[in-house]
Amino acid sequence: MRIVSLVPSLTLTLFDFGLDATSIVGRTPWCIHPADKVSAVPVIGGTKTPTLSKIAAAQPDLVVMDRDENPKSVHDWCIANGFPTFVCHVRHPSEVPSMLRELGGAVARSEAAEVHAQAVEHALLAAPATGERIGLPLIWLRPLMAANGTTYAGNMLACAGFKVPDIEPDGTGYPEVTPETILQSGVTDVFLSSEPHEFTREEGEALAEAFGALTDAPPDIHFIDGEDLTWMGTRTAEALARLSERLNEVAGRAVS
Repeated sequence: MRIVSLVPSLTLTLFDFGLDATSIVGRTPWCIHPADKVSAVPVIGGTKTPTLSKIAAAQPDLVVMDRDENPKSVHDWCIANGFPTFVCHVRHPSEVPSMLRELGGAVARSEAAEVHAQAVEHALLAAPATGERIGLPLIWLRPLMAANGTTYAGNMLACAGFKVPDIEPDGTGYPEVTPETILQSGVTDVFLSSEPHEFTREEGEALAEAFGALTDAPPDIHFIDGEDLTWMGTRTAEALARLSERLNEVAGRAVS
């Protein structure tokens, strides 16, 4: 079977299912895991702008896509040109097990997929109950943008025990925010992601200063691995465990 993957987290998932570069024949430059194996897979373009001629040249039996990451026009082109697609659309970690089982069936790796699906289910059962603290992940700096409570990233944080506000409920799920609007949402903990923008220590300190100018009780600021927030698939189970442990440790601590 020949597979082109346009989704970094699902490229990792396909390798974790036991596939290799003889089956995975196309990827994006952001498909960087597993580092020791993915370099053997040709790059066919970005998640938003894959080179269609390279997809065609790969002659895939399946193109793996994500509804939020990849353009609908690319999906429609694949269908029009006879290339079947698998389209992921996951908003909550609880949806990952069924997605893994479906993808495993599509690539003839159902047994491996079942192992990983059950691992996610067990991690969800072990997740802490939602507490009183309100967390908000920030994903971009200029403009300052957050992932709200309707997104996969927000729900990963919620599964670690935080309430996540639904800022701009009629929007895309990734609202532009300011220190003022963050405070208005009652946020007690701000999480600075390493991707898609990699927040620096200096940027965190600047945000802390901005909050401090507005209130005597500013939210605590924490740095977090963005892949644990956004890479759904076989990474989800370990990410849930890491987030739960990490957030229990840092809740209530300010940038130091």
